[in-house]
Amino acid sequence: MQEMEILSTLPVSGPKAPQRPQSDERMLVFDACHIGVVLRALLFVQTVLAAGVMFLADGISDWVTRLALLNGGALPAMLGWLIITCLLKRPLHGLSVGMQRTFGAALGALAGTLACWLLSWVLTDTGPQPWIASGVSGGLMALALVTALQMRARGNTPAATTARLAELQARIRPHFLFNTLNSAVALVREEPAKAEAILEDLSDLFRHALAEQRATSTMADEIELARRYLDIEQIRFGERMRVQWQLDERANTASLPPLLLQPLVENAVKHGIEPSASGGKLRISTEQRSRRVILQITNTVPPSVDKRSQGTRGQGIALANVRDRLRLLHDVDCDFSAGMHNGLYRVRIALPANDSPL
Repeated sequence: MQEMEILSTLPVSGPKAPQRPQSDERMLVFDACHIGVVLRALLFVQTVLAAGVMFLADGISDWVTRLALLNGGALPAMLGWLIITCLLKRPLHGLSVGMQRTFGAALGALAGTLACWLLSWVLTDTGPQPWIASGVSGGLMALALVTALQMRARGNTPAATTARLAELQARIRPHFLFNTLNSAVALVREEPAKAEAILEDLSDLFRHALAEQRATSTMADEIELARRYLDIEQIRFGERMRVQWQLDERANTASLPPLLLQPLVENAVKHGIEPSASGGKLRISTEQRSRRVILQITNTVPPSVDKRSQGTRGQGIALANVRDRLRLLHDVDCDFSAGMHNGLYRVRIALPANDSPL
């Protein structure tokens, strides 16, 4: 990380200084608001219940009947645990790991007791033993779930850092820097104002790429960064590059990993516009549909390029990096696809609207 500080701009002090990642003792583990966590938690509870019922069932039919009966109490209790942890995500984030586990286990014991109470409406034999067993089982399952979420948080932190460092390296590509400087030098005498504008855009672009420390960005910020990049490339390609923007302002608040859109646009320019003697078209569009935001980047491809292999040569690493970073931020609540569509190369991303995970 010290090398990144050497590359970055002058240090910022005061209230605007970038926040350093919190230590492992203050991790966000109660991220039950993510649909991926909800699905995995429900699958975990179902697996434990299914295995436990095997010890009591006399056969397949009896096993299915008992499992369905237990789900009548376990599912509402589990959903209640998930809803409460989701609502209390931010306050719980300030607790230590030990306190988070204690809270999760205590809430799980309460949920297990609630499940037993719900089942008592249909079961007649409810002595003290089922209540105690339900509370203990709920607490142990919740403790296992919280521990798994902590391991997930620890695993995501270095993965996110590695992905971000790889993305930063991809941003500072020598060919882009040299081409931009050559364009500026060529314009110094004839159009000094335009040359100055190119250098200013280049400075802003690199300052943003090197100094960005946030865990998430917004669609609006990513669009602005992509505009600066395309403004620079427009000077170099001139009429050969035709850019079309179709933006939905409602999508501007959607959360994205930092520096996600610019490499996708750069790939479109490098593999779609630059190799073609006649240039090409590039289209960036955003649209909000209900609670989903759709981002699409489409570009023409050179006629001499084998369209079946387009997207597999020179873009694989960048696309895999984008896919991994989206998965870290939105888990399964995000769709990513890239490939030929109606004669154009298209990258399509669908993600939650107005989502702001910590």
